[in-house]
Amino acid sequence: MNEDALGPVQGPLQRAMLHIRGGKRRFRQGKISAGIVTYYDALSSAMQWYLALPARRSKLAVRGDEDLLSDRTAYAVLVRSGVLDGRFDFAAFDKLTEHALLNEMPGYDYRTVLEGVEAVMEQLGVMPFDEADLPPEDPKTF
Repeated sequence: MNEDALGPVQGPLQRAMLHIRGGKRRFRQGKISAGIVTYYDALSSAMQWYLALPARRSKLAVRGDEDLLSDRTAYAVLVRSGVLDGRFDFAAFDKLTEHALLNEMPGYDYRTVLEGVEAVMEQLGVMPFDEADLPPEDPKTF
């Protein structure tokens, strides 16, 4: 996928959907750490997609010079603006992702993460989507 060619709106949206699909596959395969990291990237991309449209961005409660490229800040602004309900513990997910980057987690029960991220994806308007609309998966992908 050439994300740059898709542009600042469609690129992050496509990446988010592809990484949701890829993260689910990794979870099913028992690659829990990789699934967590992939879901984090999907969430990050989904937030950037939401923020990329000027019509949506102009309605957000952004304070001062907040860096909307920071995932933590973007999440906080989306909650403060009422786009997200704030029930998802982004700080805990961020910490879990950092742990997953450095450690294999074969026995970790990922279902709560899966449900939480997918709830945020629904609030953002990324999910549900038809996976048949996505390019086919590359079987060589990790």
